[in-house]
Amino acid sequence: MKFDENIPIYIQIMNYIKERIITEELKKGEKLPSVRELAEFIKVNPNTVQRAYQELERENVAHSQRGLGRYITEDEGKVRLLKKEMADKFIYTFVEGMSKLGYNSQEIIEILKKELEMRGKDGANT
Repeated sequence: MKFDENIPIYIQIMNYIKERIITEELKKGEKLPSVRELAEFIKVNPNTVQRAYQELERENVAHSQRGLGRYITEDEGKVRLLKKEMADKFIYTFVEGMSKLGYNSQEIIEILKKELEMRGKDGANT
């Protein structure tokens, strides 16, 4: 995992896990790796992973089962909300960037339409 020095690492870990939940690489109800396992895998201090996990629990994205570990939420509504929140961030960043380049709303819409047409009717990369 490559980290952005402008964003706290624990937040980047949280986003990494959330993305994997949204894309179903991690399934609802699945056990998360232990703090030590994930820390070794992504080469960070275990305390950083612990903080990310605590925040995921606080957001109800994960929960602990005493003595068994941490598990991803099984709440479908929560997963849909995560997906919407992540999409909103991507859209905001995109629109802000395009606006800074001088594009107006209609121009941005036309650019998106053309891009989606190039990828195919449903927007999938073809």
